[in-house]
Amino acid sequence: MASERDARRRAYLDKATAELGALADRGALMGGNAFSSVLLVKGELTDAEKNGEPPFSGPDGTALRASLERLGYPPEDWAWLLAADGEGAPLDAALMREAVCALDPATLLCCDEAAAAVLREAYADELVALESLQEALLAPGAVARVLGMRVLNLGGFAAALGDSHEKQVMWARLKRIPPLGEPF
Repeated sequence: MASERDARRRAYLDKATAELGALADRGALMGGNAFSSVLLVKGELTDAEKNGEPPFSGPDGTALRASLERLGYPPEDWAWLLAADGEGAPLDAALMREAVCALDPATLLCCDEAAAAVLREAYADELVALESLQEALLAPGAVARVLGMRVLNLGGFAAALGDSHEKQVMWARLKRIPPLGEPF
């Protein structure tokens, strides 16, 4: 016999499964741990990803996961969302916003400018209300607080991996978003 706690947990899982399934049916491509505090958003796919490899399975994903773990995030504490649909067209702003809301991250990382552009459109009303112009523009390196989330635009993470100076720039940006700690 299932306890009340088990029944509640099952209801949460069923709700999340239904929400994420509905988003996937509408064209949102996502993966990872849906209950993560970190959401990686990517708009520019690598050649391998365009040829069928899963997103973040290449050097950029390996480097991001290693960086997050080095900062103190648990290794399973991330999910990903593509800022483009299966044909490569930018995700509709409303669908992007709904997907981010369903995944409910504490920290959102824009991995490239294409992802930042879709997020700027999806959160235009909230961004315009920010006092800092750098944050309102989701400028690379600026940490914006949007609806309770920390949003950081890395500004081309995958492209930076080939240059040692740019990798240091990315690491410096990532250090601006350490884990927030457990809420319990």
